[in-house]
Amino acid sequence: MFEYGIMPPAMFLGMIIFMLYGFPVAFSLSAVGLFFGLLGIATGHFEFAFMQALPLRIFGIISNDLLLAIPFFTFMGAVLERCGLAEDLLEGTGKLFGAIPGGLAYAVILVGAILGAITGTVAASVITMGVISLPIMLKYGYNPRLATGVIAASGTITQVIPPSLVLIVLADQLGRSVGDMYLGAIGPSILQVGIFLLFILGLSIFRPKDVPPLPLEARGELNMALVMKVLWGMIPSIVLIFLVLGTIFMGLATPTEAGALGVVGAMVLAAMHGRLSWDLIKQGMHSTMTITSMVVFILVGATCFSLVFQGMDGGLWIEYLLSHVPGGAIGFLIFVNIFIFFLAFFLDFFEIAFIVLPMLAPVASALGIDLIWFGVLLCVNMQTSFMHPPFGFALFYLRSIAPKSVKTKDIYLGAIPWLFMQLILVAIIIFWPESVTYWLDKAPDVDLNTIKIEVPGFGTGNGGGMPNFGLPPMDGAPAQPGGAPSPAMPNFGEPPKINP
Repeated sequence: MFEYGIMPPAMFLGMIIFMLYGFPVAFSLSAVGLFFGLLGIATGHFEFAFMQALPLRIFGIISNDLLLAIPFFTFMGAVLERCGLAEDLLEGTGKLFGAIPGGLAYAVILVGAILGAITGTVAASVITMGVISLPIMLKYGYNPRLATGVIAASGTITQVIPPSLVLIVLADQLGRSVGDMYLGAIGPSILQVGIFLLFILGLSIFRPKDVPPLPLEARGELNMALVMKVLWGMIPSIVLIFLVLGTIFMGLATPTEAGALGVVGAMVLAAMHGRLSWDLIKQGMHSTMTITSMVVFILVGATCFSLVFQGMDGGLWIEYLLSHVPGGAIGFLIFVNIFIFFLAFFLDFFEIAFIVLPMLAPVASALGIDLIWFGVLLCVNMQTSFMHPPFGFALFYLRSIAPKSVKTKDIYLGAIPWLFMQLILVAIIIFWPESVTYWLDKAPDVDLNTIKIEVPGFGTGNGGGMPNFGLPPMDGAPAQPGGAPSPAMPNFGEPPKINP
């Protein structure tokens, strides 16, 4: 285990200790990287020349066009979060499905998926749906654990549904196309929503008291006015989603350009709802600045850490450990997903993507694992980081807006069934890879042995000789069948012979 030295495991342990102590992640990574870099230089385990690459790597982060998509999609989500679109969607969809058992839960799941595709942030989805839906669900008899669980879980769908910020970061760290990462995430997104809906269906059949329908006075009569209200909230949002994702899938725009297009579309939607204002734009810009700054600082810290870690053969140490896991590729995947699952108790998805993924990707590639499939799998796993009791951020967001009558214990216990449903999706992706790869472009299946290239002048007719390109016959060149002289190869000269 220590054939690559004791420094890589010591460095990894130091990073864990810093994070458990509670220091900010970005600064912890930088501190550990620089400290072990100086220690390695002093002890001869690390070459100072590696440090000369650090400014160039930081400049590469700042000048990365792909990461520019993060502030665009963040600003788009911030504008849509504050323009009242979510309220209209939840109110209309809740009334539309309210007549059936579990109708409000169905509405929360479907609206959560739509909000995930247009906002891209878990906090926005969970807080918005919690403020609007939770009081109504509790008022009309929903089980508090179910109500809080479905709201928290529906908000975490944001991490998997394109154009998720997590998928952009994963594509950057894996060196793969964002468009392919988005295509790969389509199948798991549909499966996740389907699993959640089936769970509510099962509850409505076997435990209908936990998910009662809304009374008539709460939902009102089902009429065209209600349907048109739902469509008015849903259709422009879906058009914006297809406009942003479609331009990426068809190759008409890069993720950064599509993000800029999404910002324009979000401002148009806000204007359509009569809520576009300078105050709205300022709030969106403040939220965007905060998230983007956090991402960049974590990236700089992770770069400092990984540079020193790789310079001390830490990558070889990780590869040695993981390549000896029993079970080959399946054993590696099971180990990695268990490791990510427990790591998500303490780290945010950005931190996992920037710190851990660069260590795992080379091993996965060496085992012949498709990195797009691997990235989507880890993305699905990392969404559990928001649902872990007692550390899940989605649970914190929900606790902050839930009424005092809802106990923290109910929020934690209510999250557990949804956490298991997310892990079921992880298992489905491992044992059914086509759930991801089906949506990706397939290269044509060509048997190279059947390929035959025919060029005029070549073939059996001239004995396989060189074609005559209209040059005069060379002296001494034998004639081809049919009287045409066959050109001889010219002598381009030979190197002079040197007598020993």
